Amino acid sequence: MAGRSREIRSDIAWSNAERIVVRGHDLPTEVLGHMDLAAFSFLQLTGRRPTDEQARVYNALLITLVEHGLTPSALAARLTYAGAPESLQAAVAAGLCGLGSVFVGTTEGSAQMLAGALADDADGSVDLEQAADRIVAGFRERKQLVPGLGHPFHKPIDPRTPRLFEIAAECGLRGRYCDLMEQVAVAAERASGKALPVNATGAIGALCNELGLPLKAVRGLGVMARAIGLVGHILEESEHPIGVELWRRADDEASEHLRAQAGNGAENRAGGRADG
Repeated sequence: MAGRSREIRSDIAWSNAERIVVRGHDLPTEVLGHMDLAAFSFLQLTGRRPTDEQARVYNALLITLVEHGLTPSALAARLTYAGAPESLQAAVAAGLCGLGSVFVGTTEGSAQMLAGALADDADGSVDLEQAADRIVAGFRERKQLVPGLGHPFHKPIDPRTPRLFEIAAECGLRGRYCDLMEQVAVAAERASGKALPVNATGAIGALCNELGLPLKAVRGLGVMARAIGLVGHILEESEHPIGVELWRRADDEASEHLRAQAGNGAENRAGGRADG
């Protein structure tokens, strides 16, 4: 047909009047009641069903990313909902827009960092200590933070990290990516003189590589998981709102010095008139 330059194709799913098939599996008979959401999302992203061990690790890393309190993404969602309560999806989207190189998106940065360092490690010959030193030196030369290390208030360790690595070990999936991530922490501490333990996003970046997940999908895991947490925040906001109060307090504090200056100016002008 004129105008067709290439085939339009998707290998994910198809449906007709009688069937819905996802990644080759009949949704009603082979998925519903047979797979949980984590295992199904693994299938959706990779095209393969996870083993029981893979599913357990994958489920753990997703749960880790669901919730972390009143983070900037949760605040963005709540404030958006306060202004547009008729649009829950817009509030969720607003929160998800804040997942980047500082929050949640560092999973992608650490996964890419580790994958690049072990790209030629099929035989396990890469010296992990030397690889870690090269990684840290490169980031320091570029004046960039090493992804997956340190945390503003989880000190001296991020309590999620040892548990994630423990689950991976129990499932036989704690491999060289995890080892390298820990070596990177050692190298960074040695170079900076500061304690920089592996945080949850560093652990998740390593585990995504251990699971063989596509690097492009890693940040998507944070999007998937955090969306659940944001829906929870929005539901709480609808029942016990704090968004407007947060806005008013922020506005009051941010402009307090301006009001004080205006008050002092008025007093000075009044005093000047009285003296005159």
